[in-house]
Amino acid sequence: MDPILIATSNPGKLSDFTGAAAAFGVQVAALPGLADLPEVAEDGDSFAANARKKAAFYSRHARGSLVLADDSGLEVPALNNRPGVRSARYAADLPHPGDSELSADEANNRRLLRELAAVPEAERKARFVCVLALARNGEIIRTFSGEIHGMILHAPRGTHGFGYDPLFFVPELGQTTAELTPEKKALVSHRGAAFKEFLEWYRQEPSA
Repeated sequence: MDPILIATSNPGKLSDFTGAAAAFGVQVAALPGLADLPEVAEDGDSFAANARKKAAFYSRHARGSLVLADDSGLEVPALNNRPGVRSARYAADLPHPGDSELSADEANNRRLLRELAAVPEAERKARFVCVLALARNGEIIRTFSGEIHGMILHAPRGTHGFGYDPLFFVPELGQTTAELTPEKKALVSHRGAAFKEFLEWYRQEPSA
C-alpha cells in the first residue's frame, strides 16, 4: 500500500495520523508541496463541510493520488457545542487581555476554562469530533467520522498532544488525551476512529 497523503500542515494532527496508521501497519505522509499552496478558508458550518472543501482543493494538486483532509474540534454541550468548528480559532474570535502573550492553544484553553468556570462538574461533558474527507483529482469520494467522549478539567494535565488535549479527561482511561502516548491515543481518539473507518473501507475497495 502506498503512503496515504494527508492534507495538513499541523504537526500535531500529522502525529495523530501517523500513530493511527502505525497501529494498522500503514504509512501516511504529508501532501508534497503543501506549504507552497494557499490555505483553504475553513468557513463551513460543519466539520464535514470544511473537510470536504479542503480535500477537494488539495487533491487537485496531487493528481491521481488519494488525499485525506480532516476537520475536527471540541464540542461542549454546556456551551451549545462550542467551540465546534471554531476550535482552532476560539480565543481569536473573542480576544482577552493577556491572551496575546500565549500560544493559540493556550489562549483557546484559557477561554474554554473561563466559560466553564461556573458550570457544575456533572455538566462539563465534552466530545472530540473528527470528520475525514477522501478525494481524488478534486472529487470527493467519501467521508468518515469518529468521536471520543470525556470531561473538561479545571486545569491542564499532560505534555503530549495539542489543542485541548491537556483539558480533555477520559474517565475510562483515568487520563487526559495529553497524557497518552501517540500510539495509545490513536487507539481511542476521534481522529484514530475516523482513520480506522477509512482503512476498513479502503481495504474493501480494490478500485481505490
